[in-house]
Amino acid sequence: MYRNILEQLKAWKNKEHRKPLVLAGARQVGKTYILKRFGEQEFSNVAYINCDDNEMAKDLFTQDYNIQRIVLAIGAITRQSIEAGKTLIILDEIQESKRGLSALKYFCENAPQYHVAVAGSLLGIAMHKGESFPVGKVDILNIYPMTYDEFLLAKGQRQMADILRSKDWDTIRLLRTEYIKCLREYYFVGGMPEAVQGFIETNDANKVREIQDNILYTYRKDMSKHVPTSEANRINMVWQSMPSQLVKENKKFIYGVAKPGGRAKDFEVAIQWLIDAGLVYKSERVTTPKMPLKFYADISSFKLFLLDCGLLGAMSETPPEIMLVANNGMGEAKGAFTENYMMSQLVAAYNTSVFYFSNEAKLEIDFLIQHGSNIVPIEAKAEENLRSKSLSTFVAAHQGMHGLRFSMSDYREQGWMTNIPLYAASTYFLKGC
Repeated sequence: MYRNILEQLKAWKNKEHRKPLVLAGARQVGKTYILKRFGEQEFSNVAYINCDDNEMAKDLFTQDYNIQRIVLAIGAITRQSIEAGKTLIILDEIQESKRGLSALKYFCENAPQYHVAVAGSLLGIAMHKGESFPVGKVDILNIYPMTYDEFLLAKGQRQMADILRSKDWDTIRLLRTEYIKCLREYYFVGGMPEAVQGFIETNDANKVREIQDNILYTYRKDMSKHVPTSEANRINMVWQSMPSQLVKENKKFIYGVAKPGGRAKDFEVAIQWLIDAGLVYKSERVTTPKMPLKFYADISSFKLFLLDCGLLGAMSETPPEIMLVANNGMGEAKGAFTENYMMSQLVAAYNTSVFYFSNEAKLEIDFLIQHGSNIVPIEAKAEENLRSKSLSTFVAAHQGMHGLRFSMSDYREQGWMTNIPLYAASTYFLKGC
């Protein structure tokens, strides 16, 4: 399946001052698959090692950091002839190899001619004990669940994806029924590659939900693997509270939803663990919408979103049929899925920090992002509701801003605001589109 990150990987390959690459992401978002595909397409051969299930690889770096010895050993283990510029060396689950992360520093300093790419879960890399991360000695790319346009490509709908990217709004309007149908499918399936592949191969909603449940089970096992039991329990409380947090009208994270009487000090580490693992995305509150937004973030008030809307459906046990059918009576849950979808597209497609705005007058804007030199206020509407009182008030109070509303309605300009179809969320800001 095609992933947009392939273009970034190609840019890394041809970079003048290239460093070893760390491809980071949550478990099961497709790190290994995309590195192998990249290697097959762009190199003469690939030397792939899984450091988790290869006993020789686990001690590959313990003797010393002699890169020529290490390269020779990698060639012997993989039975590949390694040639600088023509071979991609892939070290998977790098965090499982002793001193593996540290070795990247010496590849950078002593053997920059080799193309070395490593994959590892965000959690494993972040919590790797007894070893410092090679800051400044690696290039880092983040990979996320598949976006809506990648989902279209996986379904074989390349023309529909290309039309979205071209912003040909008249043609998009003609195809809106098909885009909406695919969007409902995406809300249910989500962007976890295994779930997408299962959907394409079987067209079986039950099979897709089984895959999603298995992914959630794997995540729960991770929660008990890396931390003490007491902390694992708090992580699980936050994790299990996510559907309840998202369905609230005001989606600000409430500690008491995770545990009655819960306070910030009880869950700070648990929340950071989930963020480090890439399982949740954090949106902090901004009360002063000025550049740069990070300077004005209120770290005590924030929202959490799940990394994938498909996993949200599985976690909340939302029946597949009501997600796939229009006019399904989902009520408040529809808004929760829409905002989670919007957050996941913003983070994955643009790799950007996302904030929200609220003030004492109870004016709230769903999302605020920086795009170039502009601050962009965004509202997400689950249906064709074109009322945007909060957005209009906000834009009127901040001269020079232009609002965006993502909804099921067609593209239209309204002077102070532009309405964009929800299904264009992952392509709207892309350069060259």
